[in-house]
Amino acid sequence: MDKELYIIRHGETDLNKQGIIQGRGIDSDLNDTGRAQGAAFYALYKDLPFDKVYTSALKRTQQTVQAFIDAGLPWEKHEELDELAWGEWEGTQTSEHTIGAFKDMTEKWQGGDFDAHFKGGESPNDVARRLKVIIDIIKSRTDEKLILVCMHGRALRLLMCLFSGKPMSAMYDFPHQNTGLYRVSLTGDTFTITDANNTDHLNGKD
Repeated sequence: MDKELYIIRHGETDLNKQGIIQGRGIDSDLNDTGRAQGAAFYALYKDLPFDKVYTSALKRTQQTVQAFIDAGLPWEKHEELDELAWGEWEGTQTSEHTIGAFKDMTEKWQGGDFDAHFKGGESPNDVARRLKVIIDIIKSRTDEKLILVCMHGRALRLLMCLFSGKPMSAMYDFPHQNTGLYRVSLTGDTFTITDANNTDHLNGKD
């Protein structure tokens, strides 16, 4: 095995809790629950010898893994790890209207139209293109063996599609919760998902 990646979704924000759509254009803070989720993750995994922490450019990812950064781990933020941009829907309250619009978009994506996007937003292909950039960066850094990545739900789902070689319509096969952990190993050019949406740290397990 060349590398192992621990990839988590950020902790909860008030907008998550309130059902407000937040994508790449909404730079929200963690709430108390989100900070507690991040602290629980740190408590369980703080002794692992991570070589580097990667986050998106949005502060909710940095805040989730701030304890690792404060402990002195090297850290980089990359906008390639940002959430999919939902365009005109960002910052709006979930309603029957938005649910209908998202259902229509979901059907397009599941039908294979990966260029479909909301006005002012991004398509799965847009996100995949930038995810491939950061994958290449991580692969090129051969001295980094164990890596912690904090990112966003939809982008994480698309990243798992890329890692598993599945079409992006399979994004719904990869569930995610706030701070849910995916473990991925890299051997040569082959990524293997070894753990999916693990929330042991939230369940008091060790």
